[in-house]
Amino acid sequence: MEAYTSFAQVYDMFMDDIPYDEWCKYLLEILHKHNIDSGLMLELGCGTGSVTRRMADAGFSMIGIDNSEDMLSIAREHEEDKGILYLLQDMTEFELYGTVSAVISICDSINYITEEEDLLKVFKLVNNYLEQDGVFVFDMNTEYKYREVMGDNVIAENREEGSFIWENTYYEDEKINEYDLTLYVKKNSCDEEETYSRFEETHYQKAYSVDIVKELIKKAGLEFVAVYDAFTFDEPSETSERVYFVVKEGYQEGKAYTNK
Repeated sequence: MEAYTSFAQVYDMFMDDIPYDEWCKYLLEILHKHNIDSGLMLELGCGTGSVTRRMADAGFSMIGIDNSEDMLSIAREHEEDKGILYLLQDMTEFELYGTVSAVISICDSINYITEEEDLLKVFKLVNNYLEQDGVFVFDMNTEYKYREVMGDNVIAENREEGSFIWENTYYEDEKINEYDLTLYVKKNSCDEEETYSRFEETHYQKAYSVDIVKELIKKAGLEFVAVYDAFTFDEPSETSERVYFVVKEGYQEGKAYTNK
């Protein structure tokens, strides 16, 4: 099923502990190291736009792509005249009108691509739409995190506006983590008695080794630059839970998209 449908209603509420300001500061540091300080930027898997809006505040002209209409609806409610263009598209087949100076994708959106051939499609499209010397920065949860931290664990939270139960199952052979979400969202009612709607969603993410990702980057014609233990400039370790890849635009035969 489409990811983030019912959960979109309460996503920002339950994710309010994510330090988006720090994450964006780290992104900007990476981009600055590669002389990307302004221009048109694309975010893949933008969700409700928490990062998109912050990058717009940092001076970038933003395009946000997501395949959840519900998440984008919430993003547009918070757009606040920042000039952000939100597009309902799948990142494995997205289309733009021209090239961009940078592409970003964080909050493990890339892990939702569960087939290598689809991940290769994403990388090829990114290469197609990146300007010369453009940079692609994306993060991924690691296999260590799925297996040792999240696997077969249950996360639950209860708040006034709603509650969720988040059950994880990690399938070692397929390197797939299954999220089974049960949501209780408070209804808007004039009655004194509080009532809640119950929703269920199932999400899947895949763990990729650094070597496989680097191989797919090369196949897509992109240039691998670096991979970091998240929020540092250190190499990943065996216990890294999240890593950031930095990739640059590469030559692609037939590449013909340019900004007019």
